[in-house]
Amino acid sequence: MSYSKDAEGSPFAPHTDAETAAMLDAIGADSEAALFDVPEAIEFDGSLGIEARSERDIRREIEALLGENRNLTEFLGRGTYDHYVPSLVDHVADRSEFLSSYTQYQPEVAQGFLQALFEYQSMLVELTGLAVANCSMYDAATALGEAATLASRVRETSGDRVLVPDLLNDGRRGVLENYADGAGLTVESYPYDDGNADVEALADLAGDETVCIYAESPTVRGTIEEHLEEIGRVAADHDALFCVGSDPIALSILEAPADLGADVVIGEAGSLGLPMSYGMGLGLFATREDHLRQVPGRLVGAGTDAAGKRAYTLTLQTREQHIRRERATSNICTNQAWVALRTAIHVATLGPEGLVDLANDCVTRTREVADRLDAIGGIDAPVHDRHFFREFVARTNDPAATVVADLEERGYAIHAIDDHLVQVCITETNEHAIDGLVAAFEEVTR
Repeated sequence: MSYSKDAEGSPFAPHTDAETAAMLDAIGADSEAALFDVPEAIEFDGSLGIEARSERDIRREIEALLGENRNLTEFLGRGTYDHYVPSLVDHVADRSEFLSSYTQYQPEVAQGFLQALFEYQSMLVELTGLAVANCSMYDAATALGEAATLASRVRETSGDRVLVPDLLNDGRRGVLENYADGAGLTVESYPYDDGNADVEALADLAGDETVCIYAESPTVRGTIEEHLEEIGRVAADHDALFCVGSDPIALSILEAPADLGADVVIGEAGSLGLPMSYGMGLGLFATREDHLRQVPGRLVGAGTDAAGKRAYTLTLQTREQHIRRERATSNICTNQAWVALRTAIHVATLGPEGLVDLANDCVTRTREVADRLDAIGGIDAPVHDRHFFREFVARTNDPAATVVADLEERGYAIHAIDDHLVQVCITETNEHAIDGLVAAFEEVTR
């Protein structure tokens, strides 16, 4: 049967020309184009301006472009961490039943995926000590923004201040400030002292108008925050929400944030299961049961079906597509289920002992590298007299930018974070190059 546009309209959203005319008449518009205001400078003129080429030509061009990349061994961190992802993660996650392009709305056809997401949530609950976890945050930055807006909703008294560390990652703070602007909140910083929160200064800054206090462990500089419980007490004194930032690997050996007074835990769950993808993430978000109906995104719950068998379904979806806009807790819509699945597979592959072993390596291996760099003249490592995890800051006599550039010439990438401060991150993916990095440091700091 032939398709007639005039008779049936679009095959994807079928309507006739008469129906289109009736709708336009109802809203007082002359045409569909009149519904949009597209600047002429960016309006599509009917041509993409891309020359047609063969697959072979395209492959050759892309290979040449990628060939211009420098072959660097990265010792980079500061919120994005390269951990080895077992091939099992790809093999299981790439099964056709998991490659759904959208949310698992129909439980009758998505029991396997829903169960995997329930297990992911359960893993986060066990690691954080909090009762509720979801699987729908884009990354740690959006999770922090959602925690701040949750705080403004659940706090019994008025207030608009969110207090964060002055060393907070710029990108994470920028996203938080976007959230805060829309919610009528203000973001202010409290100082650090030797890589940890200055609790006395924080207590002086906090007041009854404070709705949320955020702390990280590990911090952006890799230090373990030793004053979480004290920070939690400051928050409690002012009826503010206490939010802690971390990641699943660190949480496996650190004391559960819930035991230290945390109301919400956020972070990058994608440190497991996701390769270094320069932008792709998975936001960890867990909170107390008191805030169950304020959790953004969606939750997978377990129950029983008509036959009395255990079954899984999306039990809470407090987002604007599903309920009245004014009652929605979040406008996060993208389905993060597949990346949450990858994290769950990776955690399950490691098992409890393997996860703890990986975390312990992030402590001992990094300490060894810091000690070796400290033995080199012109380097003081680590700068902060703290326990640290996966990364550390070192002071160099030479300008940090010069040291970083000289190391790059020798094939190694590290962060320059101040005039004479550099940061080095060690994981199992770059440990094979530690000797070379230390030797390169010796050369560039002579």
